[in-house]
Amino acid sequence: MWRKAFVPFIVILFVLLVWESACRWFQLPAWVLPSPTAIFQEAIDSWSNYRHHLLSTVTLTGSGFIIGVTIGILIAIVLHTLPRLQEAIYPLLIMSQNIPIIVLAPLLVIWFGFGITPKLLIIILVCFFPITVALIDGLRQTSPELMHYMKMAGANKRQIFSKLEMPNALPQLFSGLKISATYSVMGAVISEWLGAKNGIGVYMTLASSSFRTDRVFVAIFFIMLFCMVFFGLILLVEKWTLKWRPSQEDAS
Repeated sequence: MWRKAFVPFIVILFVLLVWESACRWFQLPAWVLPSPTAIFQEAIDSWSNYRHHLLSTVTLTGSGFIIGVTIGILIAIVLHTLPRLQEAIYPLLIMSQNIPIIVLAPLLVIWFGFGITPKLLIIILVCFFPITVALIDGLRQTSPELMHYMKMAGANKRQIFSKLEMPNALPQLFSGLKISATYSVMGAVISEWLGAKNGIGVYMTLASSSFRTDRVFVAIFFIMLFCMVFFGLILLVEKWTLKWRPSQEDAS
C-alpha cells in the first residue's frame, strides 16, 4: 500500500516544486497565480473565516449522498424486479443525464426557492444514476448456473435476490458508490453557487469576485480533500463488506 502511494506522492511533490519555482522565477502576481506556500499560509491564516463553510458543505454533501444512494438502490431493485418497466424507464434515465446540472439548477431554484431542497435535489440527481446503472449491471451478471442451482434447491425469488443476486452485485454497487461520492461533492459546490449563505462554493465565489486567487485555491484544495476522504471511506467500507471475496492475488 505504501509503495503504491509513494510514486503519486513524489509526482505531486515535484509539481508543487515546479509551481513554486515558476512563481518565484517569473515573479507572477499573486492575483494571477499564487505560489503553493502563499496558498498554504492563507489556508492557515483564514481558518476562522471559512471553517463554517466547510462544515456546511460536508453536511450538505453527506445528506444529499445518503438520499441519492437510497433512491438509486431502490430504483435499481425495482427495475430489476420488473423487466418490462426497466425497458420503458431505462432510456429515460439515460436521457436525464444528458441535461447539464448547471442548466437545470436555475429551474430548481424557481420551483423550490433558495432553501435546502434544490441543493439536495442537485446532489441527488448527480448521485443516483451511477449507482442505479452499476447495480442493474451487477444484478444482470448473476451466474445462470448458480441461479439454476438455487431454483432446483427450492429457493424463492426473495431468497435468490438476497442470497445470490445482491451479494454478486456488491462490487459493481461499490464502483457506483465511489463515482457518486466524488459527484456529490461537485454537486454540493454547484448547488451552493445558486444563492446559499454558507458553503465552500459561497467562499469560492466571494474570493473570486474580490480577486483573492489564493483563497480560490484554498477552496479547490478542500474540495479535492473532501473527494479523497469520501472516496477513501467508501474503499474502507468496501474492503470490510467484501472481505469474504478472494482478492485478485489470491484468485491468481
